[in-house]
This record gives sequence, structure tokens and C-alpha cells, in this order.
Amino acid sequence: MHHYRLLETSGFPTLSIDGIRMHRTKDTNPEDDARAKVSALNIREGILLDTCCGLGYTAIESAKYASLVVTYEKSPEVIELAKQNPCSRELFLDEKITLIEGDVFNEIKKFNNNYFNYIIHDPPRLAFAGELYGSVFYMQLFRVLARGGKMFHYIGSPGARYRNKNIKKGAVRRLMDAGFLVRKRDELLGLICVKPWKKVLYPEL
Repeated sequence: MHHYRLLETSGFPTLSIDGIRMHRTKDTNPEDDARAKVSALNIREGILLDTCCGLGYTAIESAKYASLVVTYEKSPEVIELAKQNPCSRELFLDEKITLIEGDVFNEIKKFNNNYFNYIIHDPPRLAFAGELYGSVFYMQLFRVLARGGKMFHYIGSPGARYRNKNIKKGAVRRLMDAGFLVRKRDELLGLICVKPWKKVLYPEL
């Protein structure tokens, strides 16, 4: 049983799960962080997958640029908090946003190959959702992303090592094994991943 609550910040409220904040709040705030992640993809219409909805800030920001946003949230408790949060209002009102209650790890299999033009993959930390950092899910992300499509994958900064594993280095390796071209965006604590137009063997960008 997890404990969910909204916490005040200098901007929009953040989501706390078991006392751990789900948004960056150091030197930024949840809404500015969402804007930065969306801006990193330079979205020009198209269909976007937001893998982990949370309070919906990323989906709401993405809908300003994408033609359609599909976002998943597996926790009914989080969806209920979003309904109570005035800053999440557009998540339920914007006709370009489709919110699906379900686990994206399983639900992603329902989409056709090359369906999405963009993906924002901002999962909870590894301890909460290790499967969303794994090769099986990365291969599904690669499959549903269109050729030439881009993904922003938030990794965070949980420390240089977690249980003797370098999280970012391991994620980069698995993403490249799945077929992505990968470029680090350290200022956003994440990675830009591109699905090439044809299969190539490139080193990490």
C-alpha cells in the first residue's frame, strides 16, 4: 500500500508517493520542468505518447503542440489526486488528450508499429518501476515510435550508482541495443533518443 499526496512547491503542486517527490523541485518547479522536457522534442504536430501521466503536466504541455496526446496512469489514487488538483484541470478538459487508466508496460503492446511521432518517457524512479527501464519495454518503445521519431527519457540523478549499477550508463546501453540513437541531455537529467530511418550501427551521440 502506497501513500499518495499533493505537496506545495514554488509553482504547481508536486505528487508525493511514500514521501518521495515525483517532480523536480530543486532549482525549478513542476510546470517549468514539464515545459523543458516537451521543448527538448521540438514537437511539430503528430501523435505523442506520454508513458506515465502522474498529475498530467507533461501531457497538458504536450497538447499545446501535438495533434494528439495519449497518456497512461496505472494508479487510480493518482488520477483522483489529479482531479482534485486545479493545475491538472486541462488533463480532463483538453480534447487532444486521451487519458487511459492502465499499465503502459502491458498496454503499449496494443499499438501498431511506428504509431507515435514522439514519446515522453518519464517513469518513476527505478525502485518503483524497474520494468520501465528494461530492455523489453525499451524494445516496445522503439517498435511503436515512427521512423525519424524522437523520445525524451527522463533518468534523474539518483546518485552515481544504485545497487552497484550505473543507471544512466545501463539505460543508454539498453536503448542502443533496442535500436535508438542516444544523446545525453544532462541539464534535463535525461536522454534524447531517435529512431533512425533505417537500421544503422552508430556509437552513442
